[in-house]
Amino acid sequence: MQVISPRLPTEWQSFLGNSVTAFAHKVADEIYADRGHEIYPSSDMVFNAFECCPPKDTKVILLGQDPYHNPGQAMGLSFSVPLGMKIPPSLRRIFKELMVDVGQDYPFSGDLTKWANEGVLLLNAILTVEHNSPGSHKKKGWLEFTDDVIEAINNKMDNKVFLLWGAFAQKKGQLIDREKHLVLEAAHPSPLAGNKFAGNAHFSKANTYLIKNNLNPIEWKLD
Repeated sequence: MQVISPRLPTEWQSFLGNSVTAFAHKVADEIYADRGHEIYPSSDMVFNAFECCPPKDTKVILLGQDPYHNPGQAMGLSFSVPLGMKIPPSLRRIFKELMVDVGQDYPFSGDLTKWANEGVLLLNAILTVEHNSPGSHKKKGWLEFTDDVIEAINNKMDNKVFLLWGAFAQKKGQLIDREKHLVLEAAHPSPLAGNKFAGNAHFSKANTYLIKNNLNPIEWKLD
């Protein structure tokens, strides 16, 4: 069986540089060459966050941990699941906050592609996972790659919003210059974190910051 070689979009390759791009492709090639495990997402979607949100459009970076680890859920966008898939508990908490913060009716789908197209880089710190084994690819190289992505955004861009939910995402906060960018931190939306995520108003706070810096706000409401 021929192995599909996933590749970053050319805009991100130029933005990140040759060495970071080559490293990401090497990690992806090694992972998807392993035919002994079921890997999520499929290889054609591993760089979906970058496909949906080019560097020139990126305004918000929403950092997740790693993909959903059950069949049909992972789509290469943090917290997002395809249309028709049952909405996971963490995303339900996000949607409840969305309803309170921006007046959104409860979305009928967990597909967040619209956010990505609005300029939200829905980035998982770890881009792949094995079936039913969360965190299984923590040592595969993705953490180093996403550090490079965050550092490049931090150094080459100004006035971006980083949404860091939970301790895992907040560890990446040390890579961000808070004089140049807005960093919003909250508890993870997982029910395991209790109800600490509620009331953070991150969606409206992000837009207030973007408008203040002469950038178009994100249309957070989902169809």
